[in-house]
Amino acid sequence: MSYRKPTAVLATAAALAGPAVWMAAPVASAQVVDVNYACKTPIGDKSAVSPIDIKGVESGGTYKITMSWQKGVSSSPVELGKGAMNPSATIKLGGADNGTLNVSGPANQEAIPADTPIKINDLSGTYTPKKTGKVTFTAGVLTIKALGTTTTCTPTKSPPPSLTLDVTAEGGGGRRQAAERRTTAAARRRRRRRAGGALPRTGPEDSAIALATLGGTALLAGAAGTLWLTRRNQTR
Repeated sequence: MSYRKPTAVLATAAALAGPAVWMAAPVASAQVVDVNYACKTPIGDKSAVSPIDIKGVESGGTYKITMSWQKGVSSSPVELGKGAMNPSATIKLGGADNGTLNVSGPANQEAIPADTPIKINDLSGTYTPKKTGKVTFTAGVLTIKALGTTTTCTPTKSPPPSLTLDVTAEGGGGRRQAAERRTTAAARRRRRRRAGGALPRTGPEDSAIALATLGGTALLAGAAGTLWLTRRNQTR
């Protein structure tokens, strides 16, 4: 009988915590995906399967994307000395975005014996969202340069994404720019309405012209009055 109460308490706590857990759910999902590679090597075509893990860490609106291989995907017929191998890869973007992301990493830190699967160091790159929404990251082409040769390994069988991120583009995907444009347009309309309903303002030059015109009119009226009085006196 004693074990029922703790069980009930845990069940109740889990039920109460359910909404909070849902609210705190991450905006990313990741899974380790087995990727089938077809490799073109200096000694012929090879194939290999390696589990691929892709992770994303957000920082200031950008994401550091890290790609990890859990198994080697190729080998060399000769030993590769320390620093002799330089790997790089591409990651396919899907969903709300498209294109590719280039990732790279350090050369091998230890010598790789001949005919031994080459373990690729973690490769990373920076992703800046161009659009808002869910973006998928899928393993692309792996390139291995060593001893003056190049090996390319291309995924086959259309592997699923290893990572999905819910991202927001800079400026909220254009919403901020649209709001700014609407605000600017509204301000212009208000200025035009004020300008159309107000009386024109006169400056010093306009006042001087008005006074000169008034003075000229008074002068002509005075001259006309003098002439009329003179003629009237003459008729008498």
